[in-house]
Amino acid sequence: MSKAADIGVTGLAVMGSNLARNFARNGFTVALHNRTTARTTALVEEHGDEGDFVPTTSAREFVAALERPRRLMIMVKAGGPTDAVIDEFAPLLEPGDVIIDGGNAHFEDTRRRERELREKGLHFVGTGISGGEEGALNGPSIMPGGSAESYRSLGPMLERIAAKADDGAPCTTHVGPDGAGHFVKMVHNGIEYADMQLIAEAYHLLRAVTGYEPRRIAEIFRAWNTGRLDSYLIEITAEVLAHTDRATGRPFVDVVADRAEQKGTGRWTVQIALDLGVPVSGIAEAVFARALSGHADLRAASRDLPGPHGAPLPEEHAAAFADQVEQALYASKIVSYTQGFHQIRTGSDTYDWDIDPGAVAAIWRGGCIIRAAFLDRITAAYQGRPDLPSLLSDPGFAEEIGGAQDDWRHVVSVAVRQGVPVPGFSAALAYYDALRADRLPAALTQAQRDFFGAHTYRRTDRDGVFHTLWGGDRSEVSAP
Repeated sequence: MSKAADIGVTGLAVMGSNLARNFARNGFTVALHNRTTARTTALVEEHGDEGDFVPTTSAREFVAALERPRRLMIMVKAGGPTDAVIDEFAPLLEPGDVIIDGGNAHFEDTRRRERELREKGLHFVGTGISGGEEGALNGPSIMPGGSAESYRSLGPMLERIAAKADDGAPCTTHVGPDGAGHFVKMVHNGIEYADMQLIAEAYHLLRAVTGYEPRRIAEIFRAWNTGRLDSYLIEITAEVLAHTDRATGRPFVDVVADRAEQKGTGRWTVQIALDLGVPVSGIAEAVFARALSGHADLRAASRDLPGPHGAPLPEEHAAAFADQVEQALYASKIVSYTQGFHQIRTGSDTYDWDIDPGAVAAIWRGGCIIRAAFLDRITAAYQGRPDLPSLLSDPGFAEEIGGAQDDWRHVVSVAVRQGVPVPGFSAALAYYDALRADRLPAALTQAQRDFFGAHTYRRTDRDGVFHTLWGGDRSEVSAP
């Protein structure tokens, strides 16, 4: 009989296989299980020399291979398939054992599963994992929820396989109870949507307004990646833009259909933000931009609508405009992260999770898709002031975004004049201006609501809730 396994992984598609290999490479004995044994066999045959694997052919054999307390990681499709696997394995486990869900589950499902399994004496750890296939193998950012007790058992293993930030810190932490880990991963993905949309808009502006070809824009992105925009997404954008399609000899980006798909986590971010009353307008615009791109018939029917098509800028002005786009991109990215962290804080308060935003920023510094140099500064901002109400309240970020705003406004105005859609840049700027406004037109909105629906209002000159009798003498009455 092989040595008892430190952890088991069931669901050996690419992500599950790569996580199993990551555990094995880091010295852990890993039990393997898959619905079809062919994948288990293939993993051992192809990568068995990477570490100590224990292949199994049934749920009972898989559970028996694990040391106590058992740690069992599920890597299957979210929703019903996850519930089915839990229903299969939970009866075979004993109090104190740990089930880890490493998929992109909805956090409310995770809360339900954690509650149900806790009643049976089992720990359930909903765990966000970011970094894609490469990260799963070489070190992802890991966002586990669940009980503090479960993290004491599982945490040291996750810390060993996680990515390491430049200062050597592992990119994982106990995020908070029940669904906190999957909630944070959901918001991470929402920020990712916004980040990708903003980068795409920057590319579109450089293409349409300066007339630069993709290879030249790739060089601009490479230059940006040596400065404050240093990030994984900027890095891979340069690679994509520099790539030439072998079949046609054309820039690769020109042969890709302009219809962006989505798997749903960005949409969840916006839906939950609406439930929580958190304005994540930049993330929402990114989700809607993907949705609009997919409505090919609607776009085809609208292509002849009147509007401007400006000529490219002269070469002597193009470089200056590219610098202004960099300012607009940076400022808009700060706004996206501001909105995401606002949602995390509000979710934490609503569900009593006590999430540390500085710790979240710290574990996003490596391994994950949105890893970026300025996450070091976000980490420091929250560590220096844990009650920071907004990233825009941090003096450093406030100064930078203030310095960028003239160029930011210019870029948006040029886009409007030339008919280049920039929903992400525009929404970020509108959010910034709404925060800094002395008064918002919401006063009129609330007055309208009181007029047609007696929804009441508050006054600026005294406390209380009031209603105006609009149909009669229009006198004011105190609302109960």
